[in-house]
Amino acid sequence: MGRRAVYCRARAKRCVHGAGWLLFLQLLLLIGSLMPQSSNAAPSNPIVFVTQPPWPQDFGTANATFGNHLATMAAVPRGGDLYIRYPNGTLKNLTQAAGYGQSGLQGAQAIAVRDPSVHWDGQKVIFSMVVGAPAQQYEVNEYRWQLYEVTGLGQGETPVIAKVPNQPEEYNNVSPTYGTDDRIIFTSDRPRGGEPHLYPQRDEYESFPTNTGLWSLDPVSGDLKILDHAPSGDFNPFVDSFGRIIFTRWDHMQRDQQNRCSQPSFEAFNYASEAADAARLDDDTEVYPEPRADCDADADSSLGRHRFNHFLPWQVNESGEEMETLNHIGRHELVSYIPATFTDDANVIEYYGQYSRVNQNSIENFFQIAEDAALPGRYYGVNAPEFGTHASGQLVYIDGAPSLPADQMQVTYVTHEDTAGTDDTPSVHHIGMSRDPLPMSNGELIAAHAATTRQDTNIGTSSNPASRYDFRLKTFVPSGGVKIPGTTLTSGITKTLSFWSPDSLISFNNVTMWELQPKEVVARTRPAARTTEVPAPEQAVFDAEGVSVESLKDYLRENNLALVVSRNVTRRDELDRQQPINLQVEGSDTQTIPESGKVYSVAHMQFFEGLQVRGYGGTSNPSAGRRVLAQIMRSIDSNPENPSGPAGSVAIAADGSMAAFVPAQRALTYQMTDASGKGIVRERLWLTFQPGEIRVCASCHGINSKDHQGNSGPQNEPDALRALLQQWRDGPQGGDDDLTLSVRTAKGGARSATSRQKLRLRVESSAQNEGVQFSIQATVGKTDCGELFAAETESSGTYTRAFRAPKVSKRMPIRFSVVVSGEEESSARVTVRPNGSVLPRRSPAAVCAQLQKL
Repeated sequence: MGRRAVYCRARAKRCVHGAGWLLFLQLLLLIGSLMPQSSNAAPSNPIVFVTQPPWPQDFGTANATFGNHLATMAAVPRGGDLYIRYPNGTLKNLTQAAGYGQSGLQGAQAIAVRDPSVHWDGQKVIFSMVVGAPAQQYEVNEYRWQLYEVTGLGQGETPVIAKVPNQPEEYNNVSPTYGTDDRIIFTSDRPRGGEPHLYPQRDEYESFPTNTGLWSLDPVSGDLKILDHAPSGDFNPFVDSFGRIIFTRWDHMQRDQQNRCSQPSFEAFNYASEAADAARLDDDTEVYPEPRADCDADADSSLGRHRFNHFLPWQVNESGEEMETLNHIGRHELVSYIPATFTDDANVIEYYGQYSRVNQNSIENFFQIAEDAALPGRYYGVNAPEFGTHASGQLVYIDGAPSLPADQMQVTYVTHEDTAGTDDTPSVHHIGMSRDPLPMSNGELIAAHAATTRQDTNIGTSSNPASRYDFRLKTFVPSGGVKIPGTTLTSGITKTLSFWSPDSLISFNNVTMWELQPKEVVARTRPAARTTEVPAPEQAVFDAEGVSVESLKDYLRENNLALVVSRNVTRRDELDRQQPINLQVEGSDTQTIPESGKVYSVAHMQFFEGLQVRGYGGTSNPSAGRRVLAQIMRSIDSNPENPSGPAGSVAIAADGSMAAFVPAQRALTYQMTDASGKGIVRERLWLTFQPGEIRVCASCHGINSKDHQGNSGPQNEPDALRALLQQWRDGPQGGDDDLTLSVRTAKGGARSATSRQKLRLRVESSAQNEGVQFSIQATVGKTDCGELFAAETESSGTYTRAFRAPKVSKRMPIRFSVVVSGEEESSARVTVRPNGSVLPRRSPAAVCAQLQKL
């Protein structure tokens, strides 16, 4: 569906016959049931929120469901502010009080504000702000959303706003939140690897610019890393009370809509690679997934047509590891319809609600997630259409504490189900559209609400636009089994302003501003950061093969790889009947066959990586940026060879297990294939793994509680992992005398560190040899420091030395190497950054001198 798609809900109509007076009485009783049954007290804590002039456009704008990260004049009108409401009802314009923004005609000092998030101590707020607007007609400038912090929130204090240092200044940074260690987690449209020629990344739906995923920034050192490479975008992250980053992710893995059925209007083509000088090919081939639902030319007739489009709740650790949907919940627990992948198998069926599941309340999307401050593990969100409502719709919540299995999670409708969509002839239950839920610590619920039930459109003029939507912050109160809007939190904030579009002058005269994105200003308990351990079956394999988990992780970090492991891919979750369920391993007696009928043999696991290689506009003069396409994973030397399998694959072992090294910090997906390479069971989502991550998914489409035969997840020690570790141990990375070098901080791997931060240098023999003599050498930038010291491994086959990172005045890349008999065995790199102190200039030679003191 294109951007003009209209989303409608079919409603059963019922005519009521009878005497007029009886109908009148029934109407009175119905109206009475909808009246508030109780009223809420005034909020007991301050609330920060943002204002914005009403803007009827809803595609690629700041409040749209996707593509909402842009800072152009068309994307977000200038003139909004950051406000705080105190418990006594008084308001303070924080941005104005701190000297930001301007009145009347918006110009160089104009601002727009979004996404406030409160620090753990309740004393400061981080938010996104764009500064500037054209000062005159036809003036065209580049504008970017950037991150700012405000302090001085008290009623008698003067607020101070400061820009967050070391953020990507050439890109849009939005939706910031604080990590447990005060790193800043946010979304950005910075290219995944920072390559400007790939900007902007274009989404998988409209090929419209999107953010590239979740990022994590240490604002002191400038350390920046991508946590999730999202081909279509991530939205509104926050750290919950359990230490998980919770966010909405747009899952839209399907073939290119702008090239369906070889549609010529977009002139789509493929680049040979992601390189800036990559050849522009006269080719638009796509290799994964199946053909689209609206284009079946040359398709396998046994394949169901593929369409996938959901905004689902996701979680990930702050390290970027253990990424998955919230508690592994998926379509099978949430949505109302799932198509079948094959048409010639009676056991592979479409789902339309015909078989039982715990959750009876379907939703299609889950926007603007917020954890209930009074009930940890309860997550409010908005089930809304993609277009026409500014991401507003029905308020819902899901109980999803980490201990709750996904197949036991249930959606509760907070507002009536009629509010999930727009309606020109609404029922009495449709109370309008809501967004930005805020479940308060005192049990209240606040949200932004608009009284309309219709899609938005400009009901004014091009120069004096007007919206049908009138978002105001309101309490929500019980009524007839659901909640409806109660009192407004403000008396209304009005403003007169204008700005250049830049072609035309846009004016708002005494307009009531939208009130959006409320957050409670209150101190919260800072949760502990979540860590991961290798599960017992896999740890047993590591121990049996004499491979140190840490040495393997160091190798993975050095080569920007992750390890993925499955124990038995024939076992699948009992709710998933939309892909084959009768599976056996080719040439093995390992099988899971819960039903009579067709049985599928699986032999290989094939991986695909998301590469930005799809261009538009033709090869002679292409448009800026590229779309991600699924491409066969490049060959990785340390994976076991699989000559009989398709490219980018590893063999499935006789016990049903699989193990593979895969690229880190890049979107990946995969499929099980038969011996000929034909796809049998396909992943429907993109996943990102981190350097050094060891990720275990016990089965294919992991089992939430039981598989199709009523069994819990497999616990076998995976033979595929054993084979991979043996090859790695005895290959170029292993060997009897090989030494592995790593440099780490107290918190883990050290790709970067600040001056004087404590580091640990570790040398390890893969064969755990005692008394191996070696020397440590270093290079700072291009300056060779020579030998730092000599040592030998201990009885454990390891050697460690702790030291402080040298003092530097600017970024200094340092390469340490371990040398045996004059030959380098291994190396490790770390970039040292200033720690904030003003230091005299230190040359690489001066840094070498400090290292010589080791």
